[in-house]
Amino acid sequence: MINWFKSGRPWIWLTSMAVTVSVLSMLTVLLFIGWKGMAHFWPHAVYEWKGAHNQSLIGQVYQKQEVPWEQLSITQRQSIPSQLRQELAQETLPELERLVIKVGNRDVYGYGFISQFTHEWSKPIAEPDLLVIERKRGGQFFGRVVAYESEGHTQSVNSQDQLEHLLDLVELEHEKIDALNEKSVKPLTKGIERKETVLNQLLQDGSNDHKRIAELESIEEQLRANRQQAELHIEQIREHIEQRMLVVKDMHNDTHRISFATILDAWYPNQMTVIDKVGHWFKQGAEFLFSEPRESNSEGGVFPAIFGTILLVILMSVAVMPLGVLAGLYLHEYAHNNWFTRLIRITVQNLAGVPSIVYGVFGLGFFVYTLGGTIDELFYSDNLPAPTFGTPGLLWASLTLAMLTLPVVVVTIEDGLSRIPRSVREGAFALGATKSEMIFKVVLPMAMPAVLTALILAVARAAGEVAPLMLVGVVKLAPNLPIDGQFPYIHLDRKFMHLGFHIYDAGFQTTNLEGAKSLVYATSMLLVTVIIGLNLIAIRIRNSLRNSYRNLGFDDHVF
Repeated sequence: MINWFKSGRPWIWLTSMAVTVSVLSMLTVLLFIGWKGMAHFWPHAVYEWKGAHNQSLIGQVYQKQEVPWEQLSITQRQSIPSQLRQELAQETLPELERLVIKVGNRDVYGYGFISQFTHEWSKPIAEPDLLVIERKRGGQFFGRVVAYESEGHTQSVNSQDQLEHLLDLVELEHEKIDALNEKSVKPLTKGIERKETVLNQLLQDGSNDHKRIAELESIEEQLRANRQQAELHIEQIREHIEQRMLVVKDMHNDTHRISFATILDAWYPNQMTVIDKVGHWFKQGAEFLFSEPRESNSEGGVFPAIFGTILLVILMSVAVMPLGVLAGLYLHEYAHNNWFTRLIRITVQNLAGVPSIVYGVFGLGFFVYTLGGTIDELFYSDNLPAPTFGTPGLLWASLTLAMLTLPVVVVTIEDGLSRIPRSVREGAFALGATKSEMIFKVVLPMAMPAVLTALILAVARAAGEVAPLMLVGVVKLAPNLPIDGQFPYIHLDRKFMHLGFHIYDAGFQTTNLEGAKSLVYATSMLLVTVIIGLNLIAIRIRNSLRNSYRNLGFDDHVF
């Protein structure tokens, strides 16, 4: 036994067990998040329960709970039927089943979830005529369709095909509105702006060409009339959509009229086959990726957050990589190994362990208030006291994350440079290359695997940071994307949305906490997928570069 311990085999087994536990734990977390996130888009069945006094309860089973007998109040115990009470008395650890039911209709009931004991209701029945309506406001609506009303005409709706046909008609109307905006309203608006610019310039120059001025004014008036006509046509289409009503009844048998202008989607989940549910799942997933959030980030999609996260990471990479590569090259290729450079290396390594919120405070104080305030005074004094760059925004968030990830980049670059043999450098000098030529044409290209690894490590860390962004630019809901068709096209002074902050906001700041749980899992799954994907891309590119340099005669351990 002593010899076995001295051989070191126990430590090999312990190390392998630790690695196995770590990998299994990571996979368990990913599977849990993935399962919960994927379930967010699945069309769950809608059930109906009947009560003792002919009450009705319609909703989806959100959670099942086992409640011990000891936790019941006296009133709850007395409400239990005598036969069930006798059965519970015979059990050692009696428990009652309680369901958390998503009843939807939050705008009608004032709540979206309800908790009920199963013994108070009949067995649930998945009636085929139960409907789910996804709305722009008020969350989902559960109930039954009574009729479809449009321009005084009424027709019955009792199948998924009929419902999809009505939704397709509304979608065609929305496409007409978009086409009118693109082909008429926007071009006419640009034409009016151009005519106004020319006319103002003539008036400012004191032109006496009254004929030209009158002609411009006539053309501008005609353009405005055409735009007004197009906008009137759009308004008529919108009113037509708003007049289309879906008459429904809720679980209290109350009648409601829901305008198709507020309906995003509707389906009969109990009529769907497995293939229909899979198709619906993909449709909901696409809506999640490419639509905007709703209802205080508790519903809807995450496209602005995805866009903001990607743009932030790109700008951060553009800022940190040149600085990090140059710093690593200086420390390894130019600086002498003395106490000062050793102090710099220790400082850089310690900066990698500084809490991210500290970088956020630094970014707010230095970038936003000091640097941004100075830029406003020098270039945007006409807009003061309203700040332009002296307020949190995309630029300052990118620079703050660049400062946060800089130590990781410098350490990784220097480590990659140290793996390149000295014989490569001496061979370059022997062929007559200068030091700069040797570094930038020989050493740095060979260190590209390390450069890419540093980039992906920086991106992976920056993509998941939330605390510093809350101080330097991220917001709950951004009215406009940082990129649009107006000059200068990329607006670095704008605030933006971020996947990490979206998870925090939906999970802890929303008023509809229960309803947002599945959305939090879905967004977390998306963020983890993005980070894992970036790392896999880095490994693939790095391995490709390793193979290319291995063909040149370098050993594997070099890289």
